[in-house]
Formats: sequence, structure tokens, C-alpha cells
Amino acid sequence: MPETIVNDANAQHEFDGEPLESYTNGASVQQVPTRNGFGEGLIEAGNRNKNVLAICADLAESTRMEGFKKAHPDQYLEIGVAEQMLVAMAGGLAAAGKVPWIASYAMFNPGRSWEQVRTIMALNDTNVKIAGAHAGVSVGPDGATHQAIEDIAIMRVIPHMTVVVPCDSVQTKKATIALSEYIGPVYLRFGREKSPVITKESLPFEIGKAQIFREGTDVAIVACGILVYNALIAAEELAKEDGIQCRVVNNHTIKPMDEAAIVAAATDCGAVVTVEEHQKHAGMGSRVAEILAQHKPVPIEFIGVEDRFGQSGDPYELIEYYGMGSASIKEAARKAYARKT
Repeated sequence: MPETIVNDANAQHEFDGEPLESYTNGASVQQVPTRNGFGEGLIEAGNRNKNVLAICADLAESTRMEGFKKAHPDQYLEIGVAEQMLVAMAGGLAAAGKVPWIASYAMFNPGRSWEQVRTIMALNDTNVKIAGAHAGVSVGPDGATHQAIEDIAIMRVIPHMTVVVPCDSVQTKKATIALSEYIGPVYLRFGREKSPVITKESLPFEIGKAQIFREGTDVAIVACGILVYNALIAAEELAKEDGIQCRVVNNHTIKPMDEAAIVAAATDCGAVVTVEEHQKHAGMGSRVAEILAQHKPVPIEFIGVEDRFGQSGDPYELIEYYGMGSASIKEAARKAYARKT
């Protein structure tokens, strides 16, 4: 089992300078935005392959393409606020042998450019990589218009598309490098706000290969993105409070999903909870349910946004408000456990 919890036991866990004890269960965990991992990984990908390009829609600092721009100025393009043209330009460059990464807020790319993504990228199976930044309600004060909580749904249904949602900044860096070397259209989803670093540099990352972050045989919690940390906290608290032992699966690749890992978790535990910072409908959890309906039907509960739009607020308060905190995950796990017994 991979080693996962706390990279640096002495690191300060903070948001705007204030400790978040409710999120650490008394532990101290380093916090880094997942977007930072994308920026670091992109620079490394550019070092390895001069055909890797970064094309941005006027958000270089926000998406963390700024570092790539400085490190590889001849491999960077800025086109302004034109997300549909972003995809079209990248498609042409990919056809010429380049490996273009295109970046904006997820709400605008793929949100605003979905038709171009479908037709230019996927239908033609072009080697374009989308970096969808500022995804989820944890964007915070930017509000509903900027909080992409439908993007997994609209991307996972497109043929040929690979969809990846890493759990922390370290894994986002590794995913960026791996996806730069992968041939085919890609969507990489990551966030804006600081989030706990729960993996080490030594932990391998493989596209399409889920990871077990905690063993257990009572309930399987299948999570993606920054909410993997909340799932781990919920699992530890459930063990102490109820004696329920949860397996926690970091299901970072939404498509192609690791069906064997999902079926094994359901088989071993007999009940499943899915956790994602996204609408409950048609996201990662829905794909898990599709797999289990076909191969191993078991009781399943879903954690995510319940058919609502986001709103402005503190990122962590919004996670709690929309029912994606550790307390909500614990309640869902208890329900799933009760249903199987």
C-alpha cells in the first residue's frame, strides 16, 4: 500500500494564515494549491520535450502558466480571452506535431469551448491537452459563474477524451508530466485554493490506475481531487467513533477509470461512497455506479453538489455548506454500511 499521509509533520496547515484544525484532525499538513503542481509539471514537460507548448487565454498567473512563459518563452503563446480560438489553434498545432497545453478557468475551457473540444480535439483525436483551472466550489468568492461543477460530466462523455483529477499539488505535477507524454486528447482538472499535500514525490502516478490510500473492509470511499483528504479524515474518525474500517481509493483518473480497482473495492467492502467536488449527477460517482451496476451491485451513496449552483464564500465553508466535508462523508458511509447489513 502506498505511503500517503503527511509529507512534513512540522509543516503549517493554514488558509490565509489561520490553522484549519477541523480539517487535519489535530495533525499538521502542508497546504499547496493544486494549480502550483500544474505549473511545475508543465515546466518539466517543456524541459523534456521542446514540442510542448503552453497557450493561454489571458490567465497565465492564475493558471500557473507564468512560470512556463519565463522558462520557455519560445514555447509560449498568449491569445487573450478567446477560449474557442484557443482550442482551434491548439488543434492545428497538434496536427503539425506539437504538444499544446491550453489553459483557462474550467468554467470557460472546456465550458465555453465545449463544441470545439468535441469536434476539433476529440473527433479528430488530436493531441491537445486542456488544463481546467479553478474547478469546483473551492474557487470561493468568484461565485457560481466561475465555479465549474459540471465539467467532469461534459468531458467524460466525449469519445477519446482522457479525464484526470489529481488529489494534491504533488500528484498534479506528476499527472501533467505523464499526460504530456501521453498521445491523445486530455482534460486535467485542478483547483485554485490551497489544499493538503497528502502524497510524496516517491509515490508513483499512472494514468488509469487508482490508488488505495487506506485499507478497510467495511465501506469503500472512492474519491477524487482535493476531497480525497476529507475522505481520509472521515475514514480515520469512523474507525475511532464507530469501529467502521473504510478503504479509501484515490480514483484520480475518471476516464479511463480503473474498473478492476472499483470492482475489487466493492467486492471486499460490500458498500461504496463516492466523493467529488462536482455535481452528484453524471460525474465520477455516476461512472462508479455504472461500473458496479454491470459488475458488482452493492449499496452506494454519493457525496457531491446536489443539483444546485455554487455561490460566493470562503472555499472551505462552501465545501461544508454543499455537503462535501468529512462529517457528510461519515454520514454517507454509515448509511452505506447500514444498507449492506
